[in-house]
Amino acid sequence: MRRTVLADALCAAVAALVAYLVRFGPVDPDAPVAPVHASPWVILLLPLFWVGAMLVARSYEERFLWVGPEEFRRVFFAAVTTLATVATVSWGLHLEVARGFVVIALPLATALTLGQRYVRRQLLHRSRSRGEHLQTTILVGHRNAVAALDEQMEREAYHGYRVIGCCLPADQYHPAADAFNGLPVLGDLSQVAEVVAKYEVDTVAVLPCPELDGPALRRLGWDLEKTRAELLLAPAVTEIVGPRVRIRPVCGLPLLHMERPELKGVRRLTKALFDKTAAGMGVLLLLPVLLGIALAVKVTSHGPVFFRQERVGRDGRTFSMLKFRSMVTGADRMVQQLQTTSDGNGVLFKKKNDPRITRVGRLLRRYSLDELPQLFNVLRGEMSLVGPRPPLPTEVERYGFDMHRRFLVKPGLTGLWQVSGRSDLSWDDSVRIDVRYVENWSLTFDFMILWKTVGAVFRGSGAY
Repeated sequence: MRRTVLADALCAAVAALVAYLVRFGPVDPDAPVAPVHASPWVILLLPLFWVGAMLVARSYEERFLWVGPEEFRRVFFAAVTTLATVATVSWGLHLEVARGFVVIALPLATALTLGQRYVRRQLLHRSRSRGEHLQTTILVGHRNAVAALDEQMEREAYHGYRVIGCCLPADQYHPAADAFNGLPVLGDLSQVAEVVAKYEVDTVAVLPCPELDGPALRRLGWDLEKTRAELLLAPAVTEIVGPRVRIRPVCGLPLLHMERPELKGVRRLTKALFDKTAAGMGVLLLLPVLLGIALAVKVTSHGPVFFRQERVGRDGRTFSMLKFRSMVTGADRMVQQLQTTSDGNGVLFKKKNDPRITRVGRLLRRYSLDELPQLFNVLRGEMSLVGPRPPLPTEVERYGFDMHRRFLVKPGLTGLWQVSGRSDLSWDDSVRIDVRYVENWSLTFDFMILWKTVGAVFRGSGAY
């Protein structure tokens, strides 16, 4: 935390120095009229006010650092708080504040702080992926839930949790069996506090189970107060997050209120307007690239430049999705011959070394350039920039009830599936990711996915 405080203070000092030089500049002794200057002490005062605002915004609390957008939101809150404080104090005390200095210093301090925190976050995530700076964690709950959470934590190791074992209910705990699903069983639910003390555990993650009701959870929390371990509780609706969940007092009890997903009205119109505007600008800016790819596809292999395929969109309506042709002509009729060697997840057909892909097509698929013509699908209103993956009708026939939730929104040119592994995802993960997007859609969520798509495209992971 000390390093974070010092880094934020340094960012504010740099911003103050730059703003001072830009606003006032060096003193010119030959000038006929001496310009108005602010005291250089503001260069030292701004870091103090900046760190104070960060403390008020609680941006140094460990639970908000290094993962998720909450850290960045609190930095923005600190910037707004600082601006409001300066404006209020200067108006109330009739102080002469150099507005030009404030207009330059605060946005620059915010940008530098966000930038250095983002860089440090990426460095920390890389070190965690190498097994460094991890928090020892135990999972508490039933076998199936524990196994699922263990797989999730292992898949997203950059969050910093290293699962060392689990505690199961008494009827599922057998002292002779020292492991479950490759995970050491360290005790039953009554021994959680003992396990935490014995193994010096940093985090206890509790999953929903009837054995751990309200009184039992309270006692567990009291027991863990004697240790340094944090207590994390997984709600039963783990895919519903963010602004849809609020704690609401009902009959004297703090209950979770789950709001309906906002899939209609002004927000949908705003999303459609943004999609078409961004897609139109994308087509204009990428026109030379589109023409170059079209020429490369035409020259290097026989067949049409574009590949049209029927996909299922919002409300189950089908549409013709456009892609640059990356395979030999008639590749869709060869699926049955290759089905037995599929590298997909049981529902989706995928093949890592697909013999149908052309030489140019392999490069296009590696960096998702074959998907660019779908900008025209977005302009026609059939797709969105961000949304679930557009499925084939044959895939929809095999869908369960949960997967039909994805048809409440338009399919996307990119989405959570694009930034979470694409073809490397299991079917269960694909279902979970699509449902999560539909349940928690927002423009902010879309912007985050678009930002992460850039990195996913350049990495090319899961693209085949």
